[in-house]
Amino acid sequence: MTRPFAYISAPWSNNYMKDTALAAIYCRKVYDAGYTPICPVMSFPAFLKGDVPDEVKDRQEMSDDLLKRCRILVVCGDRLNDEVRSNIALAKHCRISYTTLDGVLAISNLE
Repeated sequence: MTRPFAYISAPWSNNYMKDTALAAIYCRKVYDAGYTPICPVMSFPAFLKGDVPDEVKDRQEMSDDLLKRCRILVVCGDRLNDEVRSNIALAKHCRISYTTLDGVLAISNLE
């Protein structure tokens, strides 16, 4: 079975340890729901510097490219920030479905 790609978005805090711990929880839930989670916050901070403007720009461009390759955008967490809003706008523009983590879990329970 091929799992569709699901891009994981959340209002990340810029605290690498906290963000990756939360991302791991979100990714596991999305994986259990039948998707392949794509979560840049799990990998990009390991090699890109958040205080180097060119690398911040590159991170955003690479993240957008990954989102465009996904079947669904999954918004996690209990609030929105500019980055999440930007992900939703890009998903709308590219006609990519988007929902919350609860929405993905509800759909997977129907199947």
